[in-house]
Amino acid sequence: MSSWTSNARRSIGGTKTSFAINDEKTSSTSSRRTSMNGTNGTHITHNGHPGQNTETASVNESASEDFLPVPKPTPRSYLDRRLSSPMMPAFMVSAPGKVIVYGEHAVVHGKAAIAAAISLRSYLLVTALSKSRRTITLRFPDIAFNHTWIIDDLPWAAFSQPSKKRFYYDLVTSLDPDLVAAMKPHLSGVSPEATLEAKKIHQAAASAFLYLFLSLGSQHFPGCIYTLRSTLPIGAGLGSSASISVCLSAALLLQIRTLAGPHPDQPREEAELQIERINRWAFVGEMCIHGNPSGVDNTVSTSGKAVVFKRTDYAKPPIVTPLLNFPELPLLLVNTKQTRSTSTEVAKVASLKKAHPVVTDLILEAIDKVSNSAYELLAAPDHREDKDYTQTLGELININHGLLVSLGVSHPRLERIRELVDVVGIGWTKLTGAGGGGSTITLLRSDTSPEALRDLEVRLDAEDFEKFEITLGGDGVGVLWPAVLKNDTDEEGGEEIDQEKFLNADGREGVERLAGVRIHEKREGWKFWRINVKEGI
Repeated sequence: MSSWTSNARRSIGGTKTSFAINDEKTSSTSSRRTSMNGTNGTHITHNGHPGQNTETASVNESASEDFLPVPKPTPRSYLDRRLSSPMMPAFMVSAPGKVIVYGEHAVVHGKAAIAAAISLRSYLLVTALSKSRRTITLRFPDIAFNHTWIIDDLPWAAFSQPSKKRFYYDLVTSLDPDLVAAMKPHLSGVSPEATLEAKKIHQAAASAFLYLFLSLGSQHFPGCIYTLRSTLPIGAGLGSSASISVCLSAALLLQIRTLAGPHPDQPREEAELQIERINRWAFVGEMCIHGNPSGVDNTVSTSGKAVVFKRTDYAKPPIVTPLLNFPELPLLLVNTKQTRSTSTEVAKVASLKKAHPVVTDLILEAIDKVSNSAYELLAAPDHREDKDYTQTLGELININHGLLVSLGVSHPRLERIRELVDVVGIGWTKLTGAGGGGSTITLLRSDTSPEALRDLEVRLDAEDFEKFEITLGGDGVGVLWPAVLKNDTDEEGGEEIDQEKFLNADGREGVERLAGVRIHEKREGWKFWRINVKEGI
C-alpha cells in the first residue's frame, strides 16, 4: 500500500480524504453547535461578519444579546431562522483553478497523481435586491450568460419534500433524478438565442446554480444577483467549472449562515469543518455539470495547496490525501489554444495498452514512480531546507512529460512550447491534463530573469500561444465581506466593488486589478479558510 493511501480516513465531496471531521447528517449536538457558532459553543458576534450567528438573534437586535444561549438545532431549524436583511452588503467569494502536476493518464489506470491549486481564479459577487424584488439572476459575462428566475416560481415543493430535502451538513453523492426533472422547465428558457455549444455551457452553469440554490435556500430567500467573472481560460483543463461550483457553494452557505470565519486564529478543526462543508456542495455542482466527476478538482479548489489522488476501483470514490505543506512555486502556464478531447486521449492510451500491454504497463508504472517520488519529497517536513528540491521537482516534470510522449498524448503545439522554453533556459516543462492540446506548465528556476521571461513572451506571442505567470500551491476558497478593498482610490474606507465596476472590469487583467487575489501581494480584505500545519503534511 502506498504511503498516501494509508492516510485516507474520510469522505469529502465524494472523495476519500485524510481530513478527519465530524459533520455527518447524524452529527452530535456539539458538532452542530460548532457549525452554527464557531468552536465548542463560542459565539460569533452579530457584526455583519459572514460567520455570524442568526440562530438566536436577528441583525436588528442589540449587541447585548450577542451571547444568548444557543438552542440545539433541529434538522429544519435553519429553514425557519430569520435571514439577515435583504439589504445586506454586497460580498465576494473566490476560488482557484488547478493543474495536474504529475501522473496524467496513469491515474486513469489506478495509479497516483498530484494536482495543485493555481493563482488563476473565479470571482463571484453577490448583491442583494430590495425586498420587493423577488428574483435571482445569474450573470457570467465572460461566456455571455445572463438569466433571471422568479423565486416564487421555482420548484420548491419538489425540493422540500421530506424524502427529498437535503441539509447543509449532508453528504450528497448523487443527483436526485426527480429533482433534476423538476428543474428542467426552468432551464429550457436559458439562452434561447445562443449557439448549440454555448447553450450547452450556459445550461450546465444554470443547472449547477439552481440545484444548489434550491437545495440550500428556501422560498423566503432574498432576491439577489450573482455575478461571476473568471481569470481562468474556460475549457482548458484548468478546473474552471469546479472553481465556479466552489464559489456558488460558499456564497450560498454564507447566506444561510452555516459557515464560521474565516479568521486568523480559527482552530484547525473548525477550518476543516468549513472547508468540507463547502467542498461537499461544490461536488454537487460538479455533478450537475459533468455527471460523474472524480471530486478532485473541487477538493483542490476548496482547500488550496495540493492533493494526491488515486482511484483503483471506479465503483468507489477516489482516495484523496491533502498535501497541506505544499510550497507556493512560481509557474508558467501556456495555453496552446489547440482544442482537444479528453476522451479521445484516454482512448489512445487504452488502445496502446491493448496492443502492447507489457510495455504500456511499464510506462504507467514509471509515471506512478514519478508521482511517488514527488510525494515523498513534498511530504518531508524539512523539504524546503533542501536547496535542490526545486531542481528535483523539475527533473521529475521532464521525466513525466517524456513518458507521456511515449503514450502518444502530446501534440506538436505542446512540443513547440517545450522547445521555446528550452531555448531561453528558464525551467522544466510538461503537458498538463489529457494532452493532445490544452496547456503546458513550466516550473521556473529560482534564478529566472525578467529579461528571459520577456524574451520567451515575444516568442510565444509570435506563434499565438497564451502565457500566464502564476503561482502553484496557493490558497483555496476565500471571502471578501463586505465587497470593499483598500485600493489606491480616493474612496473613503476603501473601494466598494459594485455590479457596474465588476461587469465593466476589462478582461482578466481588469478583474485582477479591481478585486483580484494578487500573486505576490496579499490583498487587504480577502480572508481564506486555512488549515494550519504544525508538523508533517
